Amino acid sequence: MKYLLAFLLFCSVVSCKWFDTKAPDEQELLEQRLNEINLREVSSYPSIAGCDALMDKNERKECFLSTMAALIQKKLTADTLIVEYAEADTIKVEVTVFPDATLNFEPKFETDSTAYDTTAVYRVIKSSLVNFPEIEPAQKEGIPVTTKFTLPVVINIE
Repeated sequence: MKYLLAFLLFCSVVSCKWFDTKAPDEQELLEQRLNEINLREVSSYPSIAGCDALMDKNERKECFLSTMAALIQKKLTADTLIVEYAEADTIKVEVTVFPDATLNFEPKFETDSTAYDTTAVYRVIKSSLVNFPEIEPAQKEGIPVTTKFTLPVVINIE
């Protein structure tokens, strides 16, 4: 028993000297972690079927963007937008992917856009761009976030 007490006393004295470091401050750790997070870039981009298997972040982004542009183009090609506005061969569409995986589409017009009726184009885009495949939203540190992309959609007139 005497040796045990001596050993414990020795360990407590020696270990205090060995581990004489100050515990990190919670606020300092929080600030350090916040500084590490890039608020301008997501951890993972949105994804759609066919792009899920890609592991490279940039390849996955490019796959998503090209797939979305192709789907939008296909849906708009089947609409009267093509017949009525043949001169509008490229339309910029802002795609917003929300954290709950819903989508919103907004046409983006040039400020001096008089070649076609922007209200009619807006209406056609809103009514045509529905029923998309399931989208996985972008994530930031494991939390789904909203992302926006502007896609140039080429309308094929045949």
